[in-house]
Amino acid sequence: MSKKLFIKTWGCQMNVYDSARMADVLAPLGYRPVDEPDGADMVILNTCHIREKAAEKVFSELGRLRILKDEKAAAAGGTAADSSGDGRMILAVAGCVAQAEGEEIVARAPFVDMVFGPQTYHTLPEMVAKATRAAGSVLNTDFPAESKFDFLPEEAVSQGAAAFLAVQEGCDKFCTFCVVPYTRGAEFSRPAAQILLEAKRLAAGGTREISLLGQNVNAWHGDGPDGSTWGLGRLIRELAEIDGVERIRYTTSHPRDMDEELIRAHAEVPQLMPYLHLPVQSGSDRILAAMNRKHSADDYRRLVDRLKTVNPDLALSGDFIVGFPGESDADFAATLKLVSDVGYAQAYCFKYSPRPGTPAALEDRQVPEPVKEERLAALQQLIGAQQVAFNHGFVGRTMKVLFDRVGRRDGQLLGRSPWMQSVHAEANERLLGRIVEVRIVEARPSSLTGVVVTGEHSTTAHSQPAHSLEASA
Repeated sequence: MSKKLFIKTWGCQMNVYDSARMADVLAPLGYRPVDEPDGADMVILNTCHIREKAAEKVFSELGRLRILKDEKAAAAGGTAADSSGDGRMILAVAGCVAQAEGEEIVARAPFVDMVFGPQTYHTLPEMVAKATRAAGSVLNTDFPAESKFDFLPEEAVSQGAAAFLAVQEGCDKFCTFCVVPYTRGAEFSRPAAQILLEAKRLAAGGTREISLLGQNVNAWHGDGPDGSTWGLGRLIRELAEIDGVERIRYTTSHPRDMDEELIRAHAEVPQLMPYLHLPVQSGSDRILAAMNRKHSADDYRRLVDRLKTVNPDLALSGDFIVGFPGESDADFAATLKLVSDVGYAQAYCFKYSPRPGTPAALEDRQVPEPVKEERLAALQQLIGAQQVAFNHGFVGRTMKVLFDRVGRRDGQLLGRSPWMQSVHAEANERLLGRIVEVRIVEARPSSLTGVVVTGEHSTTAHSQPAHSLEASA
């Protein structure tokens, strides 16, 4: 009998990947994904610890779900605490908040049936069995000796035309503001053969664009089938040889892990899209040192110059934190200067907020909230202007768009450009999953509108260089 599974995902693309694989693991038990938690037999909250007040948001969501859990049990004539029967809603908290605060979740929300970290979801069948026959919560936040990737189902549920593929997990960088090393563990690279096999299965299922994922994805150094250790540049070249893989992306990268082989791939592998997410966090050397980033602002500038030399068509996005402890007006001005020098297609900007257990949270030089608000607004205004200029540079040009979704209006499809912009166009649904030539007729701050000019495009390369970011700097 089919059972309903609802997974709510917060946070990074790795969490999106993890949620999809949780569904894969639970499929043999009869669970099928649904779009709403009402009436679900299992609800999983896949959580993220990066955002401010992440744990409190989880507890707030659990309060709403407890009502649904009680209602389902009452409708079946039982109680939410029943360990068996059709009235049972198994409620679980997964991900980084579960890893960091599992015992607190069990104490504050004893109605939660399972609490497990991001390294243990391959054991979901065992956890479900325990949860259905025993009172109390199942807590699993260990870092197992074995890799979860060795135990996941080989036949993954199809992800569609664009799919995520995790290649690396964890972090050894220990930035002073970040909880990832504590919630995801040490850096781990999957073997190349395992990654290539998963990519081949995705391509055989209709996936045309693969996004390689990792907390520090370009730190990937995996065992190659030939017995040597491969870097990410070599892996990308091998992935590009797989029939059906027409686009490759990777995220999130770290400036210290951009080696020459990977840089050359941006010039020599046409399937590698001309868009790179390369976080820097600050333009101040003093703040970068306090963050333990172990690179300077000029190191980052030189890296960007090298990337744009090998591929002038490359667009960049980034991450920035304003109001880091001790950040002065001069430090913030250095960040604005870096943004102006580099020029971004888009960027993610955040106010610093302390994360329990991180060194920066213990700093006594916390920046006042009004100052952080003011700096965030100024940075967003600058980057917003760059993004608008970048998008407007494509009006009148033709680009290749991978249509992967139906738009909100009848007859409208939504896709992604090589530079990660959302592109809307009136098009027949037969073009879903295909790469199509589209002429851009309108630009908005966060999307483009175009007109289809040809049918499916048969080659793997993106269109002629459309734009240099120098214009938006």
